[in-house]
Amino acid sequence: MTEDQGKEQEEKVTAFLKGLGIDFVRIEHPPAATVEEAERYWTGLRGAHVKNIFLRNWKGNRHYLLLVEAAKKVDLKHLNGVLGEDRLSFASERRLKACLGVSPGAVSPFGLINDAGKEVRVIIDSDLRTSPYLAFHPNVNTATLEISGPDFIKYLEACGNIVRWLELREKEP
Repeated sequence: MTEDQGKEQEEKVTAFLKGLGIDFVRIEHPPAATVEEAERYWTGLRGAHVKNIFLRNWKGNRHYLLLVEAAKKVDLKHLNGVLGEDRLSFASERRLKACLGVSPGAVSPFGLINDAGKEVRVIIDSDLRTSPYLAFHPNVNTATLEISGPDFIKYLEACGNIVRWLELREKEP
């Protein structure tokens, strides 16, 4: 993605949030493709640091955006059972671009604004429900936006995708 495309992506996100009356704090930083990289730049943010994982089912006919606290290691086998799926796996870059309009390293719930067909199902760890603030990339990995928990719910409702809050199990070591 070019720098201009990145700016367009971010401007689309910020315009959407402003249209909903959602306030945010923006932190600019060097490219951060993983949570571990981004955490170095989040020291000024109050929000929960969230890991965003884009998954597909075995048949490739359902896609999930999984949101979980950054340090939590999710048991995907357990999640398979909870969702009634068989063999969830990481979706390809092609699917990520087609469904959320983002590149690897910039996965975020803000990509839902690009999901015109509302095909991506959102699974959120219930531990995040009580977070007063949450932080996500604005569809580019050179910035992070922090929004309040209630505003995040407002954002999700405006997107219109199926959202499920689940108690996600940690993977056994």
